[in-house]
Amino acid sequence: MKLTSIFATLGLGLIVSKFSKNLFNRDYFKNKVVLITGGSRGLGFVLAKQLLQEGANVAICARDTDELESAKSKLDKLGDNVLTLVCDVTKEDQVKHMIDDVIETYGHVDILINNAGIIQVGPMEAFSKADYEKAMDVMYWGIANTTFEVISHMKNRNKGQIVNITSVGGKVSMPHLLPYDASKFAAVGFSEGSAAELRKDNIYVTTIAPGLMRTGSYVNAVFQKGNQKEFRLFSLLANMPLATLSAETAARKILAATRERKAFKVIGPQARFLIEMHHFFPNLTTRILGLISKQIPRTSEHETVKGMDLEQRNIGRNAHGIDRLAQRAKEKYQGMGQRG
Repeated sequence: MKLTSIFATLGLGLIVSKFSKNLFNRDYFKNKVVLITGGSRGLGFVLAKQLLQEGANVAICARDTDELESAKSKLDKLGDNVLTLVCDVTKEDQVKHMIDDVIETYGHVDILINNAGIIQVGPMEAFSKADYEKAMDVMYWGIANTTFEVISHMKNRNKGQIVNITSVGGKVSMPHLLPYDASKFAAVGFSEGSAAELRKDNIYVTTIAPGLMRTGSYVNAVFQKGNQKEFRLFSLLANMPLATLSAETAARKILAATRERKAFKVIGPQARFLIEMHHFFPNLTTRILGLISKQIPRTSEHETVKGMDLEQRNIGRNAHGIDRLAQRAKEKYQGMGQRG
């Protein structure tokens, strides 16, 4: 009887704790100033939408002016508190100007979400040293540059949050994604170390490790020029519901982890399974990934192109095939008419 009472009390305590936490955090983002890097498309754009719906003041940055203008026209429908900034996060001077512009507009920065990234797909030897450096510049130094620039401001206010979107690839390195994974490993190390170091200043750092998401990012990824097969495989995997999370679901989970000021959060059961498996059975995981690597199509081509170019070629090839089928059908129909 006593044991039953203890479990009942514990259960009630958990329910009350969960309810009070949700009640307290219900308006967590209301009127907060949130800066999102890489916010013009994909996950960053979806995060911006959800934050606006929760009453936040949102600033987004990207390198492409046209993409920013397109994103702003869509976000403005949710509110007029959107600031867009052209910024390359690999450039320290541009990052400084960006942070200064946000502070000048809103007065401060409550939350920085580091989301900017690039994806390079192919065997490790297909990429030059410059390709590896580019990945590090965007996904490691991009996080470090914005963090270094914003922490003095947050320290002066004695509060702030930094959310770093890394990847399951920052915990388990995958074949044909080496530049991406290596930079994400560095980003995870920087994020977790800064989380411990900045806690004394009342600055909370959250490391997010999502798995594959359905964001359409494969069309902006870089592939070997002649490797249509790998592009098709990657695009298929990136759109499979059982292997991926929707961007909307991932964004909700990321914002929930931000509300709770978690130090680390894995997004998606697939990513959690892979990370746990690699943690307990690293040799087995490596053998399995090695077998997968053998099956991935590859070419000797060193020149690279964006996925959208390969997508257009597929569309063109498919359209050409349809035209040929239509022509054959037309000829067959005409032949039948003549015989009739």
